[in-house]
Amino acid sequence: MIPENLSAAGAAIANHLWQSTLFAIVAAVFTLALRKNQARVRHYVWLAASLKFLVPFALLMKVGSHLGRLHGSADAQPVFYFVLQTMSQPFHQDPDAQSLLRWLPAMVSILWLAGFVTVTGLWWLRWRSVAAAIRGAAHVSHGRVVEILRRVEKSAGIRLPISVRSSRASLEPGIFGIRRPLLLWPAGISQHLEDAHVEAILAHELQHVRRRDNLAAAMHMVVEAIFWFHPLVWWLGTRLVEERERACDEAVLLLGNQPEIYAESILKTCEFCVASPLACVSGVTGADLKQRIVRIMTQRSADKLGFLKKLVLATISLGAVAAPIVAGLIKAPAAAAAQSAQVSADSVPATVEGAQLTIGGPVHSGSNNFAVPQQIYHVGGDVSAPKLVYAPDPQYSDKARQANYQGVCVISLLVDTQGRPQRVQVVRHLGMGLDKKAVEAVKEYRFEPAMRFGKPVEVAVNIEVNFRLN
Repeated sequence: MIPENLSAAGAAIANHLWQSTLFAIVAAVFTLALRKNQARVRHYVWLAASLKFLVPFALLMKVGSHLGRLHGSADAQPVFYFVLQTMSQPFHQDPDAQSLLRWLPAMVSILWLAGFVTVTGLWWLRWRSVAAAIRGAAHVSHGRVVEILRRVEKSAGIRLPISVRSSRASLEPGIFGIRRPLLLWPAGISQHLEDAHVEAILAHELQHVRRRDNLAAAMHMVVEAIFWFHPLVWWLGTRLVEERERACDEAVLLLGNQPEIYAESILKTCEFCVASPLACVSGVTGADLKQRIVRIMTQRSADKLGFLKKLVLATISLGAVAAPIVAGLIKAPAAAAAQSAQVSADSVPATVEGAQLTIGGPVHSGSNNFAVPQQIYHVGGDVSAPKLVYAPDPQYSDKARQANYQGVCVISLLVDTQGRPQRVQVVRHLGMGLDKKAVEAVKEYRFEPAMRFGKPVEVAVNIEVNFRLN
């Protein structure tokens, strides 16, 4: 059978994938609303959708849960705790199916690793070709290209001068590096370009430096390497390159370069050079060339982001980060109660309907799952423990049975003076439909009520339902 930790890991990965996919779809819808605005805004939206694959919502929820525990109440009332050692439906599989399921996690891991190594290996080979061109390039400290570059740097607001390397390779002009970017300039292209062409090309490359496009591209390459199996991440990569080049085009034209000269400089570059093999080496010929030339020649000033769109964008950005943290804060009290509850050393075993259970003494919890009224008691002192007299087995969900999924679900409830469960809630979720099955079963439990001075009283308890497949 599949180990419980591997099943839980698979469920966590599946949750992260659909959440990231939904986030990317929302980003796509939002970029449609921004189609008349500046391309740099859409690029940021696509980049956020890409980075979401690296930041699971579960991680943010853990941050919120940790903050909630730090601010939790230390003097909360104790909660009585039951542990049902084995409450599951027998489920037998034929040996062949068990063998296949046992090897399934290993096979999936090997397949993912093969894809990861293939993607990173191809990129490493391409990186080596670019790095070889850099090593073989000659440092240029003066000349026409350097003079124009220094002039354009001032107009672009770049303080640190960028180093120039002249290469005999056929690579297009491009920015290499992230921390200390340098300009790789093909030696054979200068004689085919006029000063206005050189200035337009250099203005484009300096926009890549200002925007830190190489860093953004490198981060998305990490996403593509890890989630190579997801078609959406490759589609996001295309959108990122498209919008970054369009953003640079818009910035170059805003600097006063003539559209005809700028378009001609791109076409001349394509005539004498080949495109960069890596997205994290920003060149001048990226994205769909035909569409870019049409946009450049028919360029209209893009609308600036209005107040309403800024407000919506800021709200979505803040909500994407804050919502999981707030959810973690809300769940922190219940999680603290479930984790801190322990069975006391003087517990005594009993048997009910074939299910073994352990009734423990009172334990102190960091928090409760609900506000406890004054008339609700807790086991300990002059309050006796309720006795479980009827506990039907919970049913396995079809989804959990097919996935051979196992685990522990913790339920909180009140046992009223008639011995019936009230306010049944899940305080430690298991997923795969098992939470619902556990709640349905616990609602059918019957107890001998807790007693105080010979009278039945209402008490708060937690029940741990342990799902196992035999």
